[in-house]
Amino acid sequence: MRVGVLGAGQLARMIALAGIPLGLDFIFLDPAADACANRLGESLVGDYNDPKLLAQLAERADVVTYEFENVPAEVAEFLASHTQVHPSPKALAVAQDRLIEKTFFHDIDIPTPAYAAVDSLESLKQAMADIGYPAILKSRTQGYDGKGQSMLKSADELSAAWELLQGVPAVVEAFVPFNREVSIIAVRSVSGEIVFYPLSENLHRGGILRVSECRADDAMQQQAESYVSRLLEALDYVGVLALELFEVDGKLVANEFAPRVHNSGHWTIEGAETSQFENHLRAILDLPLGSTAPVGQAAMVNFIGGLPKTEDLLKIPHAHLHLYDKSPRKGRKVAHATVRAEHQQQLSERVNNLIRLADQVDDS
Repeated sequence: MRVGVLGAGQLARMIALAGIPLGLDFIFLDPAADACANRLGESLVGDYNDPKLLAQLAERADVVTYEFENVPAEVAEFLASHTQVHPSPKALAVAQDRLIEKTFFHDIDIPTPAYAAVDSLESLKQAMADIGYPAILKSRTQGYDGKGQSMLKSADELSAAWELLQGVPAVVEAFVPFNREVSIIAVRSVSGEIVFYPLSENLHRGGILRVSECRADDAMQQQAESYVSRLLEALDYVGVLALELFEVDGKLVANEFAPRVHNSGHWTIEGAETSQFENHLRAILDLPLGSTAPVGQAAMVNFIGGLPKTEDLLKIPHAHLHLYDKSPRKGRKVAHATVRAEHQQQLSERVNNLIRLADQVDDS
């Protein structure tokens, strides 16, 4: 069985590392010849919309998935007319446009911050009369890790923020005074079997995820499962889906969803009975889904821009280093570490040690 993957970055790499023990082969399509997953399978190097390469991928792969949501939706649609593609092109199209995504949330009764579509400086000024300050201006497409976003604290900042977007269609959202950021990762198979991982509590800095901790038995788990279930069913979804949420005074408000394996679920590699990567493969191949039960207390810390010394990291008990085979670069995710513990205080101590190491090399 050969799995095709659009994209050959670290998420594709971790998908392949989970699939090789299952006897799966992989073929990747990515514009970069040095993409870090390429050594784990056959690689097709070129644009995602190259018809010749897409034809080769469709012919050689039994099923195609993707590692990030900025693959052109029409590419997924073309592949779906020739082979199996999971998640569906519809899920990809909804996730790619923040306005469509917010509207979709509302259609299935998932609450979001107040928002408005804007396509000019004048429409932004008009929208702010209803949205109020503070707010966040975001490009409708091509946004990740805080890119294409500006915080708006007063009317004096509108012109500069709009100029930064260079006139692309955008959405402005009310800033949510959240108590914490959480995400839930769910998996749905071809046959409709669904499993949920425990909530992840997330810490971002500069728009980039820094830390995720598993929160087993969290009070918000049932509400999060209810929301993500609506998404899975409405999209007829197959694979792993991550829903990012704000907790505001005991209620959850949706931020966005990712139709793929997700950074906030990396703790599952060593911290759950079955990782999100293995379960994604099980789902798209219609194999029985694995247990999502946590193994003790677990967390993940990202390394941005640079790497600490391996020996310093591995001194931390039950820490596991995952290198992405990517050269260090400002603002670039180059590795992460997972860590486990028997109780919360012990986990916090180990996470803090990992954060200290991460901060020493973080140039973002």
